[in-house]
Amino acid sequence: MVYELYYWPTIQGRGEFIRLALEEAGAEYRDIARLPEHKGQGVPAMLACLDGDSTPQAAYAPPVLRDGDMLIGQTSNILLYLGRRLGQAPRAESGRLWLNQLQLTMADWLTEVHDTHHPLSMNQYYEEQQQAAMLRSADFRATRLPKFLSYFTQVLLSRRGPYLLGTKLTYGDLSLFQMLAGLHYAFPQAMARLAPEYPALSDLHDAVAARPNIARYLKSKRRIPFNEEGIFRHYPELDG
Repeated sequence: MVYELYYWPTIQGRGEFIRLALEEAGAEYRDIARLPEHKGQGVPAMLACLDGDSTPQAAYAPPVLRDGDMLIGQTSNILLYLGRRLGQAPRAESGRLWLNQLQLTMADWLTEVHDTHHPLSMNQYYEEQQQAAMLRSADFRATRLPKFLSYFTQVLLSRRGPYLLGTKLTYGDLSLFQMLAGLHYAFPQAMARLAPEYPALSDLHDAVAARPNIARYLKSKRRIPFNEEGIFRHYPELDG
């Protein structure tokens, strides 16, 4: 079975967490909105899976994963579904729930990253809320970012291995890699200052980046570069 991923074609965003899991597993998948055969109609093709009139369990927004007749929305939910199928989650229910809890915590973290540049409204341009963004980003760099980095360092150090759950990589490690990569792009000065305090996180980032399938993916055209349309955006004035 070939998985189908429905997500925006020009950004990494939340879809990238799913791409990384599929790429690491060497799974066959079609990134629907990016397929050349759509000839510019990729976004309509993607949005069709959100149509509640034709899809009883339509998702609110992408990303959405199709596996046969099943459509699954929400990043953490998709990864929970894929985890055992791709060999990236524990067999025991307690382990899967713990991993899902970590993924949901990263989802909260990701929302806070987004809100550094859009603290007031999704319907306003960044330039319309720049002053509020500068205040929000200052607080994020000073308090929220160190808190998340400390928490995930604590989780890593509590296990006897390089990964969140110990010696075996899970989709949570791939997601944590993506969080760290995005933060280094969006807040290079803040991360250059903070990263030395959290060497376990840097080690995890480098270990994931060096995995053969991930290394090939990162060098390929399938990996969309970070840009100022996605969640991780680099505005120098927000970096302190």
